[in-house]
Amino acid sequence: MKINPKIVKLIVLLGVGFTSLSAIFGRLITAPSLISSMYRMAFSALILAVPALVKCRGEIQAAGRKNVLLCLLSGIFLGFHFALYLGSLKYTSIASSTVLIDMEVVFVALVLLFFHERIPKRGVIGMLLALAGSVVIAAGDRGGGSHILFGDLLAITGAMATSVYTLIGRSERKHMSTTAYTFLVYTSAAVTLLLSALLSGAPLTGYPPTDYLWIFSMTVCCTMLGHSVYSWALKYISAAFISTAKLGEPIFATLLGVLIISEIPKLNQIIGGIIVIFGILIYLFAKESTDS
Repeated sequence: MKINPKIVKLIVLLGVGFTSLSAIFGRLITAPSLISSMYRMAFSALILAVPALVKCRGEIQAAGRKNVLLCLLSGIFLGFHFALYLGSLKYTSIASSTVLIDMEVVFVALVLLFFHERIPKRGVIGMLLALAGSVVIAAGDRGGGSHILFGDLLAITGAMATSVYTLIGRSERKHMSTTAYTFLVYTSAAVTLLLSALLSGAPLTGYPPTDYLWIFSMTVCCTMLGHSVYSWALKYISAAFISTAKLGEPIFATLLGVLIISEIPKLNQIIGGIIVIFGILIYLFAKESTDS
């Protein structure tokens, strides 16, 4: 079925809005990030279980062991991404966390560069600007205490984890449907986080009822209507547009933080965030002009 690209782009922008709520939900949840991420991925896998096992069972079986294992590996890194991102929100600001998590694009570029994929000079300049912006954020946050800097580090590590998820997904989505791919990934992420929670000794239950409500809301809004929309849209529009659109998340999340929980970003977070976003935009536009 042919879909108007303009409609797809509008749906992606709505997905960015839903994804931006993740930072707010993360602040409202009192459970450890491993637990909230585990339930988020488990709820996501359960929602997809029926359509995946009924409609995509043959597709998954025909995918082959190698492709299935790659999807499961992708889920491991996605699970750690969510745990690190939600964990960072307990230490640093919404503005810093959401901007630094978008450094994923830069880490993907560095991996591609390592494998000798050509990146235009403007793209390299954009990468360096994004890295410089992250330094501005971290340097300014350092004055707020080591716990804030630790939160920044968690967000950057989360960006590294999601870059691996993105690189694997870029390959696997070429021959797997959105439902089959995301079901395998979300299931793997849930199991990974469950095992991590058991090893850490964190209780799996006993949290306030509101925690489970916020986690389920985050599952529906941020995962199903956000991240899954990005995976679906890759079939109809360029990955560059989706990556660019996702840069709206730190802007929306910061505004929601101001309006809902009265969290005002500091000057270094605003300046550093602008530099990071500007740098990533330069990289994306330079890469798109090379690919087209």
